[in-house]
Amino acid sequence: MGRFDGRVALITGAARGIGAASARQLAGEGAAVVITDMDAGPAEEVAQDVRSSGGKALAVACDVSSREQVFAAVDRGVAEFGRLDIMVSNAGITRDNMLYKMTDDDWDAVINTHLRGSFLAAQAAQKPMVGQRYGKIILMSSLSALGMRGQTNYSTAKAGLQGMARTLAIELGQFNINVNAIAPGYIETRMTRDTAARMGLTWEQLAEQWVKLVPLRRIGTPEDIAKVVAFLASDEAGFITGETIYVSGGAK
Repeated sequence: MGRFDGRVALITGAARGIGAASARQLAGEGAAVVITDMDAGPAEEVAQDVRSSGGKALAVACDVSSREQVFAAVDRGVAEFGRLDIMVSNAGITRDNMLYKMTDDDWDAVINTHLRGSFLAAQAAQKPMVGQRYGKIILMSSLSALGMRGQTNYSTAKAGLQGMARTLAIELGQFNINVNAIAPGYIETRMTRDTAARMGLTWEQLAEQWVKLVPLRRIGTPEDIAKVVAFLASDEAGFITGETIYVSGGAK
């Protein structure tokens, strides 16, 4: 018996990286998973991988900044699997730039994806969760919430998610819904590899710089974060809500 037998999870931004690892982790422990992403093809590849391992998965194309698409994705998941127990709001982008060069588009794209996207995901998820009086909502923050050069937009969004988690925990606790945030540190993903490329570095060069900032002396993996997602989504974390857990190898 898996920890999530009979449970249904929806993960945004789940075609790659932390989202895909979280989908595989939850499915591997018995959950039916709804895998949403802007890119339908890669989302379906993850869903096929889950199904080939004996799990249940549905891929849905979804722009998290669109109310219609987010609510439609939740509705499709509930129609397919009968309920929604776990929402992992993971979709994210970066548009890094120094403050004096940051454009309105840089700001709006990041805020709309992270903050608006998580607001819509939580708002859509709470309806079935309130009805069944059970739910786990997990928002993906970041170590950057503490401040990061060249990331005014990203740091602001990630800090905002921690406030959102705390507020939603207060509002939804009476319905037996836990809301928490995870703040990953230096993790190897396509996004961080793209960051290296924008800096004119290879991934290995950037990782060499980052690892010096991590007391555990290694770069994290998506699977490191997925394990914490699974913990917070489980009943083992039933008395944890409104918290932000930094998963950073000790980096500050």
